[in-house]
Amino acid sequence: MTNLTSLLVANRGEIAVRIFRTARDLGLATVAVHSDPDADALHVRVADAAVRLPGAAPADTYLRGDLIIKAALAAGADAVHPGYGFLSENADFARQVQDSGLTWIGPPPEAIEAMASKTRAKDLMRAAGVPLLDPVDPATATPADLPLLLKAAAGGGGRGMRVVRDLDILKEALHAASAEAASAFGDGEVFAEPYVERGRHVEVQILADAHGTVWALGTRDCSLQRRHQKVIEEAPAPGLPDTLRERLHTAAVAAARAVSYRGAGTVEFLVTADGRPYFLEMNTRLQVEHPVTEAVFGLDLVALQLRVAEGAALPPSPPEPTGHAVEARLYAEDPAQDWRPQTGVLHTLDIPGRVRVDTGFTGGDTVGVHYDPMLAKVVAHAPTRAEAVRTLAHALAGARIHGLTTNRELLVGSLRHPDFTAAQLDTGFYDRHLTTLTETAPDAGTAALAAALAEAAPAPDAPLAARLGGWRNLRSQPQTRRYTTAGTEYDVQYHPVDHPGVRVLAAERHLVTLEVDGIRRMFHVKRNSNNTEVYVDSPLGSHTLTPVPRFPDPQDRTEPGSLLAPMPGTVVRVAEGLTPGTTVTAGQPLLWLEAMKMEHRILAPASGTLTALHAVTGQQVEFGALLAVVQEEPLS
Repeated sequence: MTNLTSLLVANRGEIAVRIFRTARDLGLATVAVHSDPDADALHVRVADAAVRLPGAAPADTYLRGDLIIKAALAAGADAVHPGYGFLSENADFARQVQDSGLTWIGPPPEAIEAMASKTRAKDLMRAAGVPLLDPVDPATATPADLPLLLKAAAGGGGRGMRVVRDLDILKEALHAASAEAASAFGDGEVFAEPYVERGRHVEVQILADAHGTVWALGTRDCSLQRRHQKVIEEAPAPGLPDTLRERLHTAAVAAARAVSYRGAGTVEFLVTADGRPYFLEMNTRLQVEHPVTEAVFGLDLVALQLRVAEGAALPPSPPEPTGHAVEARLYAEDPAQDWRPQTGVLHTLDIPGRVRVDTGFTGGDTVGVHYDPMLAKVVAHAPTRAEAVRTLAHALAGARIHGLTTNRELLVGSLRHPDFTAAQLDTGFYDRHLTTLTETAPDAGTAALAAALAEAAPAPDAPLAARLGGWRNLRSQPQTRRYTTAGTEYDVQYHPVDHPGVRVLAAERHLVTLEVDGIRRMFHVKRNSNNTEVYVDSPLGSHTLTPVPRFPDPQDRTEPGSLLAPMPGTVVRVAEGLTPGTTVTAGQPLLWLEAMKMEHRILAPASGTLTALHAVTGQQVEFGALLAVVQEEPLS
């Protein structure tokens, strides 16, 4: 048995905070590492000690295994937990940790290596009797093989993945997938397999010790995904026949035994509409969605990882599961704008209710460009699926999240969508429903009225006579204020007393009470520190309003056809042959920009001629930087 005393987490954000929470409960000292942008991050603030990794980019910081091991030794840590992402599935790093005399909180390096390449892993699983999809050779693919799914052999998270429905674009898709895989994982190997329409993504959490015990801790459904990355997960996977559930458990245990696994891991499967399971991959680490399994089984998987690493034996069988758990990933992104990640100050993050919130942020923190845009994971556990889903949706709907556009409304709409509540789940959910789920929230006009009334309300420290005048006693001429939200401008003409269908019951700087069509509602109003945005939260929804100045700033105007960087990032690719003078068509991809672990296409805004190209591959650009200019063809 090894007796651990101090733990370094080779990660950042919410997973580092979550691991530190368990480490403290077990009496372990905690050590954080951080890049320069993360110097004041929450995971640094909650650790007992922290070590700087000079630089900003992951390649210079959280992916520098040598610096992390040096930090662990310098801080007196005797164990390293990798979290997920970064170096968590890097067999060489695991070996280096062990060679340095530190305890590795993860599976043996040989097991990581065996599962590192999806192509090699599938060979192992085939030998172990785990069900698999037959691979397709892209060089000999025929129309009968379509649609195809191209996947990176060396990694996941949606990177290097493409769905191909037309053989004419297969070559281009292979090139793009390979380039993205090489950039993300340092390995451009890509393979093809049949793409299963309306398949479900179902996985099994496994936990193994060094004494021959392997637990299969139930199933999780992770079918709701954007860009092949999970958005909502739940345990157990609903609607699976007992025979299928048992088959998945058996296959997952066989996969773990095939590589002499130890610690926590996840075996992922694709389940077809007619109930046939196929092995996808094994993640040799803790998963983002592990809290739903913890809730259902009443376990702390991080505590069990640490005990297994110390040499403890698991009981012969896990506890019995109870109830249902659902997790939603709250991202700083705009689903209506191709899931565009957002950066800036998170002024408020307040999620009420009977839910678990795992986060790496608090109000006032800055969300930067270098890392994943996930703000928090919100988890509800209840005796039934319906109650868990309802609880989670209610908590998210009542949350106050100010400063950044998020996917919160999408999450609430997804959880309340008839297909989801009926457990009609598959990976095409957002392909079918994204447009309706990202429609502008209703009642923005009422929110703008509340904002205007709050702005005009007397300050708490105003003279007594002004405060006693009140909204309900004095009449004046209507006033006008203008706000924009979600691309729509609202001209608010407000009067202290009378509004069509609305009675003003009270108006203060931060709280306005209105009776709307006979129903009394409270609107919480908050302005950011520089008064450039107003946040209005109510049972009708949440709105971010931008006050419109009386006189527009002439510097806001840009040349027609200008392509501006939608976020800070790196230009990873320029369309082949693109030079000034090139003719382009509307919607044609011209540039590819990488930001916050995702690749974004910059499209031609109209058909015409490229008159300027300022971007080059490898260039770091700031938000709003001019990338190119397209002169639109005149209408004939």
